[in-house]
Amino acid sequence: PDNFSVHFFPLAKYPEIKTLMGPDPHLKWIVSGMVFTQLLACYLVKDLPWKWIFFWAYAFGGCINHSLTLAIHDISHNVAFGNKQAKWNRWFAVFANLPIGVPYSASFKKYHIDHHRYLGGDSLDVDIPTDFEGWFFCTPLRKVLWLFLQPLFYSLRPLYVNPKAITRMEILNAFVQFSIDLIIYYLWGPKPVIYLIAGTILCLGFHPISGHFIAEHYMFLKGYETYSYYGPLNWLTFNVGYHMEHHDFPSIPGCRLPMVKKIAAEYYDNLPHHQSWIRVLWDFVFDDTLGPYSRVKRLCKLAKES
Repeated sequence: PDNFSVHFFPLAKYPEIKTLMGPDPHLKWIVSGMVFTQLLACYLVKDLPWKWIFFWAYAFGGCINHSLTLAIHDISHNVAFGNKQAKWNRWFAVFANLPIGVPYSASFKKYHIDHHRYLGGDSLDVDIPTDFEGWFFCTPLRKVLWLFLQPLFYSLRPLYVNPKAITRMEILNAFVQFSIDLIIYYLWGPKPVIYLIAGTILCLGFHPISGHFIAEHYMFLKGYETYSYYGPLNWLTFNVGYHMEHHDFPSIPGCRLPMVKKIAAEYYDNLPHHQSWIRVLWDFVFDDTLGPYSRVKRLCKLAKES
């Protein structure tokens, strides 16, 4: 389990949980189907009026793209091909990245390990909003604006909070991504490229699926910094809602996290959780006690690299 789980999980009491660890054999096929669905959609939207480009980007394509970012989250834990095939996982994440329109997978992997190792760590966990975000986005209207701008803050915040050297994998990720973007533009014009990128921006912003950004670690109840969500949108998001279970066992793929909750029901059923990401967004915007500051922030010592 992570350093900052809400409870110390007695794994010895439930040894069968260990059998849930390891790769998900279906993940590569599901993700491949989603990628090819978006490529087909690129062909289908190439002659649509612009208003329909943005409509379908928000209502359909962006939902797939947001789901793909969460597939990349799962893949970052090596659950597509297993820990012994790390390079296969990295390159498959680059493939899953293609419909998103902008390079994402390699940078996400680089920072996500810190999120697990130093949850809430000041200047280490780049999920934590900056002081400016907490100070400025404090009214309902400003919080709505902040939700719209989530993709911008998630992409730029790491460069300010915890800048890291660009890796070779990030360069390759960008080269492959922009090459595919150019091929799509050459074959079908600008509309499919805009469809992909607009869908990503819109659905990572003010959208029901984006409720998971707030639901996971914003402190709705004092003393609890990680929450699970057990609603129907887990079907579209690789069970990212089972977030307490994920932080306890990050090597278990999303498809098996409900089994963790079922096996160890006595440890999860009584924890506070969410049933609606739309309700999460509503409460976040209109509850004066909630905002970008509603995160646990701690000082962490850097772990020694092995």
